[in-house]
Amino acid sequence: MGLHHNTPLLESRPLSQKAGRPVWLKMEALQPSGSFKLRGIGAACEAHAGAGKRRFVSSSGGNAGLAVAYAAGRLGLPATVFVPETTSERAKALIRQEGAELVVHGASWQEANERALEAVDSETAFIHPFDDPILWNGHATMIDETVRAGLSFDAVVLSVGGGGLMAGVAEGLARNGLQDIPIIAVETEGAASLAASIHAGRRVELPGITSIATSLGARQVCERAFELARSHPVESVVVSDRDAVDACIGFLDDHRVVVEPACGAALSIAYAHPGRLSPYGRVLIIVCGGATATVGQLLDWQNS
Repeated sequence: MGLHHNTPLLESRPLSQKAGRPVWLKMEALQPSGSFKLRGIGAACEAHAGAGKRRFVSSSGGNAGLAVAYAAGRLGLPATVFVPETTSERAKALIRQEGAELVVHGASWQEANERALEAVDSETAFIHPFDDPILWNGHATMIDETVRAGLSFDAVVLSVGGGGLMAGVAEGLARNGLQDIPIIAVETEGAASLAASIHAGRRVELPGITSIATSLGARQVCERAFELARSHPVESVVVSDRDAVDACIGFLDDHRVVVEPACGAALSIAYAHPGRLSPYGRVLIIVCGGATATVGQLLDWQNS
């Protein structure tokens, strides 16, 4: 099965009532590292370790680095994770807790990524946080599990940062004969690089990230995600930070699970924008998780 866990698939009574249709949740927040990232990153780490690499280097806004640190620990190999200055203290502490070396560099993920690439040598595998077909293949297993469970659905709602989750879900849909199922791709204002690219008709790079959903903070989506926006039925939606945070608080009340605003963005479609779901009968939301936000932070954001 790999390093990730099969996660629960739950029908959400509260969200189904809000949306006026059955809403199902793929609970990726319950992965050991706290997010869906472990699926693809675990697969990549196992592949590189099998090929003889003796160390991992990664760049991350938080969750990918945490997945690399977790995977490295399970494989008995050292890892160094490069994060930008915007990464929360909570995320940094969790990465260190898993035993990885942590390096803070740069104002955004792009700068941290450039420094990470400089640290790679012949014995080191670079684990990209979102732009790698091995990752997409690993992330696709969440759709495999959903289909094996016998659930049919008419749309998938997910959050977009760099686009790795979207690429993985699209791969999972395609390999299960569901390539016509629409993806509702949700970003927050200030981190909406996919929406900006769709509007421009080409991949664009944001000048900076101004959303509090810092783990959505890739200034440019991967090429694969932009291709999918043109070749797959994709509906791009941009929500406010307030919507994302309110959804996190609502989800905590409704399902007793803490997720971060990057995940709250997808959940906010059911909480704050249920009309977006009206064309669809049964909806699957990827609860991508995120271990980097605390209840205290969510309340501070809500009250700010």
